[in-house]
Amino acid sequence: MKKQCTAKEGHDVYLWFLDAAERGNAYAQFNLGRMYKKGEGVVRDEAQAFHWMRQAAAQGLAYAQNQLGAMYYYGRGVDSNDDLAAHWFRCAARQGEASAQQNLGLMYKKGRGVPQSEEVALACFCRAAEQGLASAQALVGEAYCNGYGVTRNYPLALAWFRKAALQNDANAQLQLGLMYKHARGVPRNETQAVAWFRQAAAQGDAVAQRLVGVAYAEGLGVSRDARRGFAWLLRAAEQEDGDAQFNLGVMLANGKGVEQDDEQAFTWYRRAAQAGHALAQYNLGGLYARGRGVERDERRALEWYRRAAEQGTPHAQFNVAVMYANGHGVTRDEALAAVWYRSAAEQGDASAQNNLGVMYANGVGVGRDDVQAVDWYAKAAEQGHALAQFNLGGMYGCGRGVERDPARAFMWLTLAAQAGDVAAVSNRRKMALVMTPQAIAAAQALVRQWRDTHARACYVPHNRASD
Repeated sequence: MKKQCTAKEGHDVYLWFLDAAERGNAYAQFNLGRMYKKGEGVVRDEAQAFHWMRQAAAQGLAYAQNQLGAMYYYGRGVDSNDDLAAHWFRCAARQGEASAQQNLGLMYKKGRGVPQSEEVALACFCRAAEQGLASAQALVGEAYCNGYGVTRNYPLALAWFRKAALQNDANAQLQLGLMYKHARGVPRNETQAVAWFRQAAAQGDAVAQRLVGVAYAEGLGVSRDARRGFAWLLRAAEQEDGDAQFNLGVMLANGKGVEQDDEQAFTWYRRAAQAGHALAQYNLGGLYARGRGVERDERRALEWYRRAAEQGTPHAQFNVAVMYANGHGVTRDEALAAVWYRSAAEQGDASAQNNLGVMYANGVGVGRDDVQAVDWYAKAAEQGHALAQFNLGGMYGCGRGVERDPARAFMWLTLAAQAGDVAAVSNRRKMALVMTPQAIAAAQALVRQWRDTHARACYVPHNRASD
């Protein structure tokens, strides 16, 4: 009975507004337009909503002008028209309508219907913010935080974010948390950061939910609680937050705080990967390559590695190169392998640098060039890559691509041997048999010198098809 009465009352209200609107009452026209827009007391009809909003706007009603601008902006009830959207937003903004001032600012920020201008956008946001509109205050904060249309000023950004956050604006709460997390204008404070993230997350902000999840998973600002972290990440992931989906995949694949589940990991990696998340594409390729959570399929592995590689992910570029070099999931193509090795090598991937060196040293996929081989071996060796150090030692030992230097050869073999390369241990032992004690001492001095200047050089291999 209550629903029937409510519906009847709604229809009675509609009839009252209709009568007044037809007699030219602007407020009735505006309210009638809203009823059609929302489907309250009448069947939802955006064309009728537009008709009545335009009538009210033409009479100078600021609220209606702002609503009409939004309808032109989004193409609701009328074809999208940025010029007319900007016109009506401006009409309402001149009357002091805060939402219209913000909307006009957004058009200037994006350059839609008006010349793009971050300075004018900020001026519009400020007018709305000074009237207390929380979303505009957050936009002013973003402008000061990022230097949009004004010199970057973290204290002012903080002030505006705080004004909006205290009005429960989720975006401002998120941004305020990020300022505490990244020490922008305030000392870094993970506890404060997660407190603000939690407030935004409670309002359904997916990014904030993900950041709360990460905080619990890693113990940042709160006690570590992997299950609670997983729960928050799940909320964000279900809103299609790609980073949250990726993080869920990592937790499930590694059994980090939750029971390991390769099939679920595969599901979340795939959702993020299909949305274009590069690291998810890389990890999805790894699951296909190893047959974890899905039937092993080298062709599909290559497909996902390649998608990540085309987005510039060096580990993925390396794996694509390995698969072309060895004919895994694709016809063997050494020239293409060299192209992908180079892409990864130029981004500093040590394994790719070493393998590209091997290709130059042997003339595989590229013309033989010992100088280039030495150059790429050296780049990887300087990062602590044991195999590259072994290869570079060999080049110095026989004078290929570089002047023969037994001391340098012994140095690089020693470093490779100390990193666990078995062949380097054997070759170093053989060299020591024909070297004088003075030469060995000089080489060992080079090792100590290298160690002193590369204290942190310790290459950690990434997940890859092969090395």
